[in-house]
Parts: sequence; C-alpha cells; structure tokens
Amino acid sequence: MRLSAASWISHGKVQRRMGCGPRFRLDLLRNLVTALVRHERIETTYARVDEMRFYAERLIDYAKCGDTNPKAMRMADFWLTEKDLIHKLFKVLAPRFQSHSRNYTRMLQIPNRDHIDRAKMAVIEYKGNHLPPLPIPHRDSEKTLVNQLLKGYRDDVLRTKGAAAVERHEGTAV
Repeated sequence: MRLSAASWISHGKVQRRMGCGPRFRLDLLRNLVTALVRHERIETTYARVDEMRFYAERLIDYAKCGDTNPKAMRMADFWLTEKDLIHKLFKVLAPRFQSHSRNYTRMLQIPNRDHIDRAKMAVIEYKGNHLPPLPIPHRDSEKTLVNQLLKGYRDDVLRTKGAAAVERHEGTAV
C-alpha cells in the first residue's frame, strides 16, 4: 500500500467517538457537564474529561453574558439536563469567573483504574470551589536525568569540601 497525503486527512472527524454514535456522545457530554456544574468536581476517564472540558468552559463563557442574553439561556438549557442548575450557573459560577478570561477548570490525572480495565482516569473541577484542594502530583523521581546530574554535582561538592576540610585540619595539627 502506498502512503499518500489523502490517508492522513481526518475528513472532519475532530472529536472522539466515545461509544455508540453521535447522539450517545452528545448525551454523555451533556450529563458530564451537568454533573460538573452540580458537584463542581467529577472523576471519570481521561478521554471523557478531555473532551468535555471545552464544553464546560464554553458554557461558563456564555453564562458570563448574563441570564438576560437569549443565546446564553438557550445554551444553558441545552447543556444542563437538570434545569434547577441553570440558577446556579448564572448566579454562582458566572460571578465567580467574571474576572477570569479563560481556564475555568482544572484537570488532574489520577492513577489508572485497577480492577476493571486499567483505563486512564482524571479529575476535572471548577477552580475556586468549596471542596478541599487536590494534591498536585510531583513528577520528580530520582531516576530522571536532571536529578541524576544534580545528585552527582552534590556528591562532587561534598567530596571537594570534605577534602578541603581534611587539608585544613592537617595544616593546623603541626
């Protein structure tokens, strides 16, 4: 088979399939956005979080226009499956992010699911929520190249300081 440029073109498929079909995907994303607005922090697979993050942030952008804007109300009515959350969106979340221009959510990767399918998991939350903060994982390991170089440098410094201290000590013992 010959590789051509036509085989690399996506032909408009820019989003993940996430299951059965486009209606299922849309319903899943609407339910995830609704759960995020209700709880302000949810845990699901990384692919779902990554896909729904855009829609959750766009919903906040529309909510910042106010509840008198008909397009903002239409978007909120579409994306929130529980209609009692529309009030929370416009009266709680939109004023919280009024001073922010973008990045209303925080996404953190958590350990994979062990018992089912080893799926890559993630947590998404709105910034400034009332929940206790999540610990940010530090990726520093003693096995990384930078840490190995720093460890070697520290050892060299300690050896030279130790040698200099021995020379001073021997020089005063006369």
